[in-house]
Amino acid sequence: MRLLQFLVAVLAGVLLAACASTNRAPVVDRPVTRSLATKPVAPPAAQKPETYTVKRGDTLYSIALDNGVDYRELAAWNNISDPAVLKPGAVLRLRPAAAPQQQAQPEVRPQAQSDAGVQVQPIVTPGMVEARPLGGDQRAAPASPGAVVEPRAAAPEAPRPELLKTGPRAMKLPYSEENLALMLRLSPAEAKVEAAVALPNAASESEGIDWMWPAPGRVVSGFAKGTNKGVDILGKVGDPVLASASGRVLYSGTMRGYGKLVIIKHNDTYLSAYAHNSSVLVKEGQSVAKGQKIAEIGNTDSPQVKLHFEIRRQGEPVDPLKFLPERRS
Repeated sequence: MRLLQFLVAVLAGVLLAACASTNRAPVVDRPVTRSLATKPVAPPAAQKPETYTVKRGDTLYSIALDNGVDYRELAAWNNISDPAVLKPGAVLRLRPAAAPQQQAQPEVRPQAQSDAGVQVQPIVTPGMVEARPLGGDQRAAPASPGAVVEPRAAAPEAPRPELLKTGPRAMKLPYSEENLALMLRLSPAEAKVEAAVALPNAASESEGIDWMWPAPGRVVSGFAKGTNKGVDILGKVGDPVLASASGRVLYSGTMRGYGKLVIIKHNDTYLSAYAHNSSVLVKEGQSVAKGQKIAEIGNTDSPQVKLHFEIRRQGEPVDPLKFLPERRS
């Protein structure tokens, strides 16, 4: 009987020891990889040519217009004193010469002194600290001479409520499809920021320039790349020609194929040209406002009375109808 009780006690002890075991299954964190969509790389912007080879029939003014630069700057960059003298085959610079880079001066460091010249000074400790009451009257009598106040550590700043982390504690779960789905449901949704896609309208293409029609007549010839670099607007001799946008007069004179011509620079990207005028009312370098009368319609160097109007982006002709506001029928 005693032997049976002894065996039951041993068996109960073994069972209790097995239940009290602290060994747990190991937890392995496995990173969840997600395929990231590669963003398309934007194509590089077209670069202006740095040089131009003069062809037969070219003038300094036509080269400047075709490349969107001031003819005076073009002459200065190439040391041209007479704009009428251009030799075919000559290579002109279309940008100012780069400034010469200054060579870096070698840094001059003072020579280290020898060990014999090094002066050794004792460390100066701070002196006595005068004891004064805090928050009391500043005119109160000072403490007795010789009183030393030991510096006290500053009281720790109370944490601000907005800086306290109140988020839930992270959970470690063994990797499985169910646990992954659970974590995705518990995680806050990420805000998706969608880039606003600008519509290809006149305002976005012209960098904020507010264009207007330079003349009220109807269009008799539209833009055609290679044959017509702008639009032809019908009119009568003497009808006003208005600045399509505010800017500065870049050119005012006569050019072959354009007659009496006015060119206005609106910014570093856009120019506008007004050709075949009977008279020009502005001078080079003059600032003009949108809608200001700058010339009068005519037929200089043209068999028809009309205004030839161009918009150029970095010297390249573009269709003005894509920039001008729609006319009411």
